[in-house]
Amino acid sequence: MCMQCMAGAMTATAGAAGIRAWLATRAFGWLTPRRMKAITIGLVAVALLASTILIGGSGSGSTPAG
Repeated sequence: MCMQCMAGAMTATAGAAGIRAWLATRAFGWLTPRRMKAITIGLVAVALLASTILIGGSGSGSTPAG
């Protein structure tokens, strides 16, 4: 895995963790520990999937100038 891909995945996962932390501090009544766990898994899965699809590596179709 290239470093750019890894950095993108780490950034996306950190964003998901930030959303999870924000939700945890709001103390919503419907947010039980079981739902929080499901939300965490979902956020990380979506973040990693999005980073895989949206961030291209070194072979993402760029052509050299010249």
